Amino acid sequence: MFQSNVVEKCKANDRAAQLQLYRKYCDGMFVVANRFVKNADDAEDVLQESFIKAFQKIHQYKGEVTFGAWLKRIVVNKSIDFLKSKKDKVSIDEQDMQVVAEDDNWNVSAVISIDEVRLAIDQLQEKYKYVVLMFLVEGYDHQEIAEVLNISSSACRTRLSRGKNQLKELLKEKNYGTGS
Repeated sequence: MFQSNVVEKCKANDRAAQLQLYRKYCDGMFVVANRFVKNADDAEDVLQESFIKAFQKIHQYKGEVTFGAWLKRIVVNKSIDFLKSKKDKVSIDEQDMQVVAEDDNWNVSAVISIDEVRLAIDQLQEKYKYVVLMFLVEGYDHQEIAEVLNISSSACRTRLSRGKNQLKELLKEKNYGTGS
């Protein structure tokens, strides 16, 4: 299997194998970082820091998930750390929106534009914003979000529910013309 052989070589500090993994995953992980930090230069910095950390911690990779999924967690964590340090606003692109496959109703009125949804997500409290972004945009489940953010699964569910309610209220205000 290609991936496991390359990862094993990386664990032995094989630079050619590291370059091989970097080339395979750099474009996709750049997109993930850029979704969070919204600046190509910053996303590139996050990407580089993520790969450095991944190669430093590669001995912790046990193959329970794909290497790409493991690396994506590192990229998301580094992106969130970057945003916390810069206190930047997080926003998303229209193509980043995913349909949520849960019982929760995330539908909003058709008269609300994607720009209004973006602005509303940007207005969420930070602790809700990251959970909503990771759930809606990145497609993480509750357990994965809990692990990445170092919170309990129940706290994740609570934050997602509260974030969803805040988002709905913000969108309602906008829809009824009572928002700023």
